[in-house]
Amino acid sequence: MTGIIILAAGSSSRMGKAKQNLLFRGQTLLQNAINTAFGSHSDIIAVVLGANALNISSTIGTSNIQVFVNEDWALGMGTSISYGLKELLKIQPEISSVLFMLTDQPLVDQNFINQLIEKATPGKIVASAYNNTLGPPVLFDNSFFDDLLKMRGNEGAKKILQKYSNAVVELPFPEGAFDVDTPDDYDRLVNS
Repeated sequence: MTGIIILAAGSSSRMGKAKQNLLFRGQTLLQNAINTAFGSHSDIIAVVLGANALNISSTIGTSNIQVFVNEDWALGMGTSISYGLKELLKIQPEISSVLFMLTDQPLVDQNFINQLIEKATPGKIVASAYNNTLGPPVLFDNSFFDDLLKMRGNEGAKKILQKYSNAVVELPFPEGAFDVDTPDDYDRLVNS
């Protein structure tokens, strides 16, 4: 059983407004991520909100998703990772793997998410490979849940990828290098 957690708690400081609500192909970036997750072979989907939670939650538009609000979002992404997983396990304690997605990677599609899920193996992490690095979307087997639940501050999951580098399965995804952090990034996205 695979759960997907969409991390959408950040304040979008470099964008100057909530990038989760920016429009792309007739929907918000967050809706795009949610629809991608719903089109995949996952069993349960959650979104972690934080900054601008009220404004963003009103755009989610589906009741088939778990919405968690991380009150400690300002302390960094690590808190959203650990909080999201903790809350998801309360609802679905038998999940065997969790996949983390970001709202600002609009080129992630359901086929790629399904490839990550299909590569899930006990004791392994399946990570996207782009720009000579590993990153999200990334899927963790439940043997890594304790490490994820201990995450704090600004540390992302890359720390766990480095710690368990021998357990990482790389899946090439050059499109993962494009994310929407600044107004220029967004202009490139909508004009491409």
